[in-house]
Amino acid sequence: MKSIKKADQKFYRPVSCLVMMFGTLASGPLLGQTNTTPASTNVTTLDTVTVVGRLNETRIEIVPNLGASAYTFSPLSIVDMAQGDDATFNQIILRAPGAAQDSLGQLHVRGEHGNLQYRINDVILPEGITGFGQELDPRFVQSMQLITGSLPAQYGFRTAGIVDIQSKGGVFTNSGSVELYGGSYDTIRPSFEYSGSEGTWSYFIDGSYTHDDIGIENPAPSSVPIHDFTDQYKTFLYATDLIDASSRLVIMGSASYATFEIPINPGLQPVSTQASGDPWVAGNFSPTDLNDNQTEQNYYGVLAYQKSAGDLNYQASVFGRNSGAHYTPDALEPALYYNGGVATDEKRVLTSGGLQGDASYTLGDKHTLRAGIEMVEEAVTADATATVFPTSAGNISGPQEAIVQNNLTHALFAGLYLQDEWKLLPSVTLNYGARFDVYNSTVDDENQVSPRVNMIYKPTDSTTLHAGYARYFTPPPLETVAASDIAAFNNTSAASGVTTATPVKAERANYYDAGISQKILPGLQVGLDGYYKTAHNQLDDGFFGQSLIASSFNYTQGRVEGVELTANYDTGGFSTYANLALSSAEGKGAASAQFLWGDQPTANYVNQHWIYLDHDQRVTGSFGAAYTWNEGKRQSTRVYVDALYGSGLRQSGPENIPGGNDPVPNGSSVGQYYSINLGVEQSLKLGGRRLLKARLDVVNLTDNVYPLRTGTGVGVNAAQYGERRGFFGSLSYTF
Repeated sequence: MKSIKKADQKFYRPVSCLVMMFGTLASGPLLGQTNTTPASTNVTTLDTVTVVGRLNETRIEIVPNLGASAYTFSPLSIVDMAQGDDATFNQIILRAPGAAQDSLGQLHVRGEHGNLQYRINDVILPEGITGFGQELDPRFVQSMQLITGSLPAQYGFRTAGIVDIQSKGGVFTNSGSVELYGGSYDTIRPSFEYSGSEGTWSYFIDGSYTHDDIGIENPAPSSVPIHDFTDQYKTFLYATDLIDASSRLVIMGSASYATFEIPINPGLQPVSTQASGDPWVAGNFSPTDLNDNQTEQNYYGVLAYQKSAGDLNYQASVFGRNSGAHYTPDALEPALYYNGGVATDEKRVLTSGGLQGDASYTLGDKHTLRAGIEMVEEAVTADATATVFPTSAGNISGPQEAIVQNNLTHALFAGLYLQDEWKLLPSVTLNYGARFDVYNSTVDDENQVSPRVNMIYKPTDSTTLHAGYARYFTPPPLETVAASDIAAFNNTSAASGVTTATPVKAERANYYDAGISQKILPGLQVGLDGYYKTAHNQLDDGFFGQSLIASSFNYTQGRVEGVELTANYDTGGFSTYANLALSSAEGKGAASAQFLWGDQPTANYVNQHWIYLDHDQRVTGSFGAAYTWNEGKRQSTRVYVDALYGSGLRQSGPENIPGGNDPVPNGSSVGQYYSINLGVEQSLKLGGRRLLKARLDVVNLTDNVYPLRTGTGVGVNAAQYGERRGFFGSLSYTF
């Protein structure tokens, strides 16, 4: 693996106006440049490939990550990790420095809970409903970077990390591949990809179906979870029309549909209702009677226009997205009795539409100006039916009853930025600018001007230093903002001991970052990076109650700090990498959604003390190595080994709050863990583009049993264990 550290359906009136503005700019040649006549048929392929490559480079230069820290994944580096192209995006990103593993497909980068932004070909992928399904397969990735640190001004709203993906584009000769992957946990995954061209159009499409028996992490340490089937369907399309030598039209889209069973913890204890006279008593059920499920679906589409006109380059895009999650406790009585007297049927649907425009202009030899705009309008419907018991003096006093709450919320996210890349000296570059962001929602209205500055110093060809400062403005994801009426649950088994419900606010933070990258020997590169963040209204989120749909809240203050060390070596057929990160993330004060804390003593403690955030992990590490025999020959063999290490996320305890009976929230860690994986891939060239590959993966070679969560901690509603040892294989044919 190679790392490079460097300094739905509805569009709203504001969006339409800006689309018209960019459409006017795109309607004809700029700065007197005329369209280029297509090349003759006997050289079309060569000229087209050259033009596409140049447009790809130009697109990247419109919004470069100057001064930020970027960790790069190539297609080959993805092959050299557990399960390769059949891994999930989160599993790939875990191989980057500072990325901590969590349950339910969650990632924590540099001490943040989520707060990641995904971009495909430099177009923002709007957020979806928080869940554990991942809607895209990595097989469409041409290259990918995790960008962190002091971000340039083009990056806003989600700033813990930018997952910047450059997709495979259509090639001008038809080709494709099919694969069958499977193994432990009844895993089976057929998939395909195909690319080609027709006239000036080229395209790429992939798709997959997945079934396995471990859709969500096991809540028990056993090898095979109970009630954990999943079925997932995914597809991605990229198509481009080369209008002329300086412009193109791009269409991208994806669709995914997934169903998950909620795994059963056989150690659950039921609530007792015998005193209430309810005919359903604890002895009528066992935990295996539970039948909770969640369904997720995501649909996304984008239309983009790119123009390269001499010193001026720009890309304008419009996009739409529909995302939904539906949690259903099908067997109502068991769910009610084993989930603490609460069973909630919850459905959230997020519909969004927006636009994005980015432009760069080269002004002489020393300055490159960049500017842009983004605007996203979102609406969330949240329908929930909570079945609860009435209570009196803390005891259940009657049979179950239903509380229905249906809500509609909306928000506008809008941002503008302007920045200048100034080459002060041949070895010194200053990238400075600012952005102005607006967040207007049903419950909140905020804005902020955010200055950004980064300096990159390259004293020699082998040494690069960078340092920067960024002011961040991070509104809560609309889909995670609770909109329920807390008072409706008074005197029920779902009542909170805290009745305050201040609206969730946007986080405002100061972020400092500095680092160095050094090439020590040919093929050997090391990097060191440090960061420090202070925040007002520190954002966090968690799973409160039984639904696996997250809810956001604020700490009054936050502080995050850490250091990352990365190294990689690549020579001949051998490559290796190692990453080590130290981090600390803390918060103080219950600033919003206080009812989520559950009881007043805990809320009082948090108001007076700094506590670790539930996703804080002190030490995180990753390692990998691969070697290829007979690379480029008719037959070749590739072997790899990789490993992940973590000191453990947080759990409550071990001591109680002074003077109380409640454990200190996030007071200890769940304990360290590691997972070692290895595999081998055999390739056989059959002539032309035809290629046959066979692969074997062993995940968690030592069958290490380790918890990711123990079921305690702020926003943690269940225990989850890492995947036990598994054997997986695949056979693919490229044509």
